[in-house]
Amino acid sequence: MNVSDRKSIAGKYFGSDNRFNRLFPEPVRLLAARHWTPLAVARKAASFLAADKGKRILDIGSGAGKFCLAAAYFTPDADFFGIEHRNDLVEYAQEAAKKLELKNVSFTHGNFTQLDLRNYDHIYFFNAFYENIANPDTIDKRVERSDELYHLYHRHLFRQLEQMPEGTRLATYYGHDTELPAEYHVVGTAMDSLLKFWIKI
Repeated sequence: MNVSDRKSIAGKYFGSDNRFNRLFPEPVRLLAARHWTPLAVARKAASFLAADKGKRILDIGSGAGKFCLAAAYFTPDADFFGIEHRNDLVEYAQEAAKKLELKNVSFTHGNFTQLDLRNYDHIYFFNAFYENIANPDTIDKRVERSDELYHLYHRHLFRQLEQMPEGTRLATYYGHDTELPAEYHVVGTAMDSLLKFWIKI
């Protein structure tokens, strides 16, 4: 199978969110509207984060992998990595990547606190910690709900972002309450300012 054939097979899923969501079983599909990054957002964020070729981009709390999968398809010259603490969602993401024949994306089961963000060039963050506070609209009941844990994760992310080099790019979606180091400056917005683009200066 040649490259154009592979693109044709994968491309049929990227025409709309509804088509893309068919990659997953119905229980996962039902979570998409609330919890997974829309394709339009993924494309804009990926374009910003992968402005230069060969970059390594991390999605913190990658869920079923929608951002990474879409970003890998739209920006094939970058590598995308997802970290997710629900093993079943990691497996769904890996299955989808295999079906789409995307070679520039991978997923890890684990907690982002186990990672050194300096192993990556840029970061995507869709407010992954919100489910740790009292929130009835969470994915499931497997996550510990705790204000203390929520703030612990935010502090850890803050410290990790402080250690990143100048020029680090960060895209946040629904990140209204995400406190960032002062060195990160907004350089653009999209989607009614729900999607923000940051660069460490």
